[in-house]
Amino acid sequence: MDASAKARADVRRAQADFEKEQAKQREARAKSRAKRRERFARAQKAGLSLREIGEATDLHPTRVREILRED
Repeated sequence: MDASAKARADVRRAQADFEKEQAKQREARAKSRAKRRERFARAQKAGLSLREIGEATDLHPTRVREILRED
């Protein structure tokens, strides 16, 4: 195998590794967002207002509402 073929194979592996890592990060982010949404919903069911949740998390109440509405 010549140097250019080795380089092509190397960049393909690098791209494949990058894509795998990106997929793992997307999955982890999705799980993290779901957990946050569940905890915010529990807090709301416990009687906290959007403003109170926002104050506890340093988020604007509008952002708290967006998080609770995420799919």
